[in-house]
Amino acid sequence: MKPIYILNGPNLNRLGKREPDIYGLITLSEVEQMCRDAAGERPVEFHQSNSEERLIEWVHEAIDEGAGIIINPAAFTFTSIALLDALKMFKGPIIEFHISNVHRRESIYHRSYVSMTATTVMAGLGAQGYPMAVQALESLIAREMR
Repeated sequence: MKPIYILNGPNLNRLGKREPDIYGLITLSEVEQMCRDAAGERPVEFHQSNSEERLIEWVHEAIDEGAGIIINPAAFTFTSIALLDALKMFKGPIIEFHISNVHRRESIYHRSYVSMTATTVMAGLGAQGYPMAVQALESLIAREMR
């Protein structure tokens, strides 16, 4: 069974400490455990990097190895054409995930490059939304296999 890739961008390693009024108190390690629990038997490749280059390398790995991608690109959502180009090569389902509702925030957060290729977008569910994204991705993978 191919793994799902859960990729997290810059500053998400600071979950639980960074702007708790926006991002809550759940840490990234707690998010990882929730995702692994939600995935059940499905293998999970869970990564975080503050480096655009590293995120792109994991997308390339997912192109060859993965069944689906959940990506919270954080600030790279709004700046990275290179990340968009990498994601466009992935043939499986992609969920763009954001902890906050980016559309209720400042206008700089309203234009996502990643949305141009994502199968779906989930935003505003808090860190507790990650397991929902895993379940949604499993459903999308199953649909594609029919």
